[in-house]
Amino acid sequence: MKKFNLKLAATVMVCGAFLFSSCIGSFALHGKLLSWNQSVSNKFVNELVFLAFNIIPVYGVCYLADALVINSIEFWSGNNPLASIGDVKKVKGENGNYLVETLENGYSITKEGDETASMELIYDKDLNTWNVVADGVSTELLQMNNDGTAQMTLPNGEDMTVTLDAQGVSAARQATMINTYYAAR
Repeated sequence: MKKFNLKLAATVMVCGAFLFSSCIGSFALHGKLLSWNQSVSNKFVNELVFLAFNIIPVYGVCYLADALVINSIEFWSGNNPLASIGDVKKVKGENGNYLVETLENGYSITKEGDETASMELIYDKDLNTWNVVADGVSTELLQMNNDGTAQMTLPNGEDMTVTLDAQGVSAARQATMINTYYAAR
């Protein structure tokens, strides 16, 4: 009886670790299935495929796999197992549209229509840092520390240590906005 209770407790703990990881995640598998369905044919065929995939619970299985497995892996490892290297997304910004390409170790950002206005955000796994590379020059933006803090480089060149929580994000935002405000003045 005790062995059964121990196995049950271990199973419940493992399931709880996956279920209660608080990871919203990107739901990449479900998104890829949806994108594929939208590209099959015209809207009538797409609707028929959609209905068939709901009757044969393909969408449900993909969503459940994303929620229980893939998003938990993404949360605990920090890497999305389905991230597609080379995918390009269009993002609307204050100064126009930008094309964001997923790289193996970060992102390449280019202003739409102006290929000279580009930069890369690169993650260095060995140093645990995020760097910006523009015009061939690499500048460290953020270094993740093992004590739950991050060392960030402010626009004026000074370093600031922040905690990895809402308070730290608020302090970082305030420090960068104050410098921006004074620069705009």
